[in-house]
Amino acid sequence: MNTLTLQPIGVIRSPYQSKAETPRQPRAAEGVTARIELVKGRNLEDAVRDLEEWSHLHVLFWFHLAEGWRPTVQPPRSVKRRGVLATRAPYRPNPLGLSVVKLLRVENLTIHIEEVDLIDGTPILDIKPYLPWADAVPDASSGWLAPIAYTEGRPEDPGPQFRVTFTERAETRLGWLAEHDVPLKAELARRLKIGPQPHAYRRIKRTEHGSVIAIDSWRAHFTVVGEHVEVQTIMTAKRTDGEVEAAFREMFGR
Repeated sequence: MNTLTLQPIGVIRSPYQSKAETPRQPRAAEGVTARIELVKGRNLEDAVRDLEEWSHLHVLFWFHLAEGWRPTVQPPRSVKRRGVLATRAPYRPNPLGLSVVKLLRVENLTIHIEEVDLIDGTPILDIKPYLPWADAVPDASSGWLAPIAYTEGRPEDPGPQFRVTFTERAETRLGWLAEHDVPLKAELARRLKIGPQPHAYRRIKRTEHGSVIAIDSWRAHFTVVGEHVEVQTIMTAKRTDGEVEAAFREMFGR
């Protein structure tokens, strides 16, 4: 087959700096804003004309951090491996991604968007308007995920929603971190409520005393009973040299 050459038309600027912290779908990033910076010198100023008439956009992008492809993968919400074409995993034969985002406004070559699941620096290949009458299929099935339910006409997340709570010990440490500009609690709740299963991509693994999730230099130890996740304590990684980490270890130990 012929080789196809693609040239990015822009790049995403988002708050996500690592794969582990990036939401799995745009809807899981409600309220999160970002911007697409289009390249100069390609007459894209005219290409975005009339774009603001649309409320949502299809954004086609390149999974630039995916190394190689895998015929089967284990999605965060699956207990077994699935064919990669039956998932939205980034390790595809051609690492193309597609997201539906909310359009806020267009300023020259900058497109401001919301509900974003793209890591900072992701190359953007194309942008198309989202057409509700053509793109929305209300009675579509959810495949190997749970059956779809609806709230006010919009499909709910078909996966399980785990209830996340924190012990007094964990709350104390998280409170201290919040006072030192490390808002870890909300991020832990967001990541764990979609599923606490061991997963390398999400940096979750089992230990002899339960499970642990890694976020940057922090480790949250938790237990799971049914669909209830309880965070037991917060610790630092063994080798961290930051000022906050050092102060944390002095206050609580590692």
